Amino acid sequence: MDIRQLRYFSTIVEEGQITRAAKKLHMAQPPLSHQLKLLEQELGVTLLERNGKQLELTKPGIVLYKNAKKLLRQFEETITEVQETEEGIRGVLALGASKSCFSFFPERIRAFLKKFPLVTLQLREGDSFVIGQQLKNMEIEVGIIRLPMDLTDFSFIRLSKDPYVAVIPEEWGNKSEFSHSKIVMKHLKDIPLLLLHRIQGSGQYELVVDECRRHGFDPKVVCECPDVSMILSLVSTGVGATIIPKYTLFSFQTPNVKILDIEDATIKGESALIWNKDRYLSKSAKNFIEMFE
Repeated sequence: MDIRQLRYFSTIVEEGQITRAAKKLHMAQPPLSHQLKLLEQELGVTLLERNGKQLELTKPGIVLYKNAKKLLRQFEETITEVQETEEGIRGVLALGASKSCFSFFPERIRAFLKKFPLVTLQLREGDSFVIGQQLKNMEIEVGIIRLPMDLTDFSFIRLSKDPYVAVIPEEWGNKSEFSHSKIVMKHLKDIPLLLLHRIQGSGQYELVVDECRRHGFDPKVVCECPDVSMILSLVSTGVGATIIPKYTLFSFQTPNVKILDIEDATIKGESALIWNKDRYLSKSAKNFIEMFE
């Protein structure tokens, strides 16, 4: 069994048919079928079974496919690492960002692409948990997330902290407690709140709830959502108010809202640039990280 056979096998699995796999591999169907048969004979197991026109993995096939993908990725990373010892950077750099802290990216991306014009960026978004999973799965190389988050598996650079602010519907600005540019926490006691809440893990939701309780009340939460753009859209239509880190607003142009500083709030938002610890990092990813140092 060699790398070539593993690549053939993985392509057959992903295409579901030997005909389609042969076309993708730019080879004839009979030699590809022969290679699959040789691989099964060498291992002494059946890897794929026919179900109608489709091929399905057997249990041994599932084990081989899972490990073949890891081996192929490691092989490709080795080739890439060797090639990148040469001068010049080109290729694709995959980045991920939570919407609530994307504002740290644009200027640095502009500077990076100006310096490395042959690099193409792929951007993915998700909450902090999703970005962490994308890094672990090697779908992206560098991510920017909103803390708190367990950073045990990552190398990271902490970014600047920003205070939490209240964002209310513009129409509420006529009320006396919201008529100025600042408020105190008690003014948020009885109003409907829409709070950011991750799909998994702790985060901003718990920080805000704990801050409210520190001021002697339980917040009236009418909506929890992991997407800050959806929350701001609801605020702009008068559904309720939200409490979010100030820098979050730099990524959005939201009409019909009013932003109020909270004078007595103690919580601050903090973001971090993260990447996998003790794993290969491409030269382009290292250069991008340097934009934050």
